[in-house]
Amino acid sequence: MTENAEYIKSISNLLVARYPNGARAYIRTYGCQQNVSDGEKMKGFALQMGYTLTDSADDADFVLYNTCAVRENAEDRVFGNLGALKHNKEKNPGMIIAICGCMVQQEHIAQKIKQSYPHVDLIFGTHLLGEFPRLVFEVLSNAKRVLDLSEQQTDIPENLPVKREGTLKAWIPIMYGCDNFCTYCIVPYVRGREKSRKSEHIVKEFTELVHQGYKEITLLGQNVNSYGKGLEENITFPQLLDKLATIPGDFRIRFMTSHPKDATHELIDVMQKHDKICKHFHLPVQCGSDEILKRMNRHYDTTQYLELIDYARSKMPDISFTSDIIVGFPGETRKDFEGTLELIKRVEYDSLYTFIYSPRVGTIAASMPDPISAQEKSAWFRELLDVQNKIGPKRLKKYEGNTYRVLVESKAKEDGCVTGRTDTNMVVNIPGGEELIGQFVTVKIKHARNCALDGELVIGAAGK
Repeated sequence: MTENAEYIKSISNLLVARYPNGARAYIRTYGCQQNVSDGEKMKGFALQMGYTLTDSADDADFVLYNTCAVRENAEDRVFGNLGALKHNKEKNPGMIIAICGCMVQQEHIAQKIKQSYPHVDLIFGTHLLGEFPRLVFEVLSNAKRVLDLSEQQTDIPENLPVKREGTLKAWIPIMYGCDNFCTYCIVPYVRGREKSRKSEHIVKEFTELVHQGYKEITLLGQNVNSYGKGLEENITFPQLLDKLATIPGDFRIRFMTSHPKDATHELIDVMQKHDKICKHFHLPVQCGSDEILKRMNRHYDTTQYLELIDYARSKMPDISFTSDIIVGFPGETRKDFEGTLELIKRVEYDSLYTFIYSPRVGTIAASMPDPISAQEKSAWFRELLDVQNKIGPKRLKKYEGNTYRVLVESKAKEDGCVTGRTDTNMVVNIPGGEELIGQFVTVKIKHARNCALDGELVIGAAGK
């Protein structure tokens, strides 16, 4: 029996004794898809321990918040929820309240929780996912608080239990951590340095998901393009992608996130080669000013970025591009911002994830001079949105009259309709019943809205 199995068995015995009618666990995840994947593993552990999962903290005997540190408002929401749980603890003194993830990997945050939220029983960081049963056992058996931010695991733990959120789409982390140290980003400090999983483990997990019927599998990493560094085997991300795309089955592959400095022509060639690889590329540029890109420590310039965009479109004319943009980075001038507007007009992104710069304690950018007022940054932000709001509908118009292969994902808001996505990640509304959910269907696009498409089923036709 493994050490985790022993802890799980002991926890199960404790829960049976304490909760004759069953113990309930509420696990909530904030932030990126990597956090979602971690949350699925903790739910898997919780089920093995003997907990029943619940959708409400109010009737839970174990509450866990899996947190994000990228944006300050996410941290504020967590603090608010922790404060509200004080009343739950008063009504149910035996309940366990836990918090983990990127937010608490920051020492000052962990200490604030320890001092200001005494009803929180367990605080642990991002490197201890594989130690989850041990940590829960320590709290349950000793009835004392546990705070552990150590980095005990040198290797990535494999074969962890997973309770996936659905049966159609799945996430597979291929690596953890980040070595880039962009000056605005807290991720390398809370997730640690890059570690890649062995390809054999990824292929095994991927193949199992295909056999289980998953239709869309997304490969995850802070920078998937640097996959393979540090491994004994000689493998790159394009080579891994090529290997996965040859696995038999009816599925498609997405990946995120890519760093432009490591994205290569080889990657684009592999995307073009395989129909199973979605023709959607999320390529965060952050800013259209070379000077600001240097201050951000991004290690590419706009010329290199645009060359990659142009090469991809020369190989895959229908490819869609999305990106991240930060407005108002410390030291950014009006001229720098206008460079971002020009780049957006040049690329014509299908959609953008836009943010006003938010300083994170512990990053280099947090100590940089920042003379531009919040009011002016907000005005720039609105201007950027106005530009993109003209581009998005224009990009959608090109879909009209064409047929596409669409994965139907859910029931639509409109009665008698379902909704799905093209491999370019465009949302499509289709007349049809719920029996279509989970299927690939061929759809002809009849009309483009501002941010979605309306289509109709085409029988016996091949979609793009």
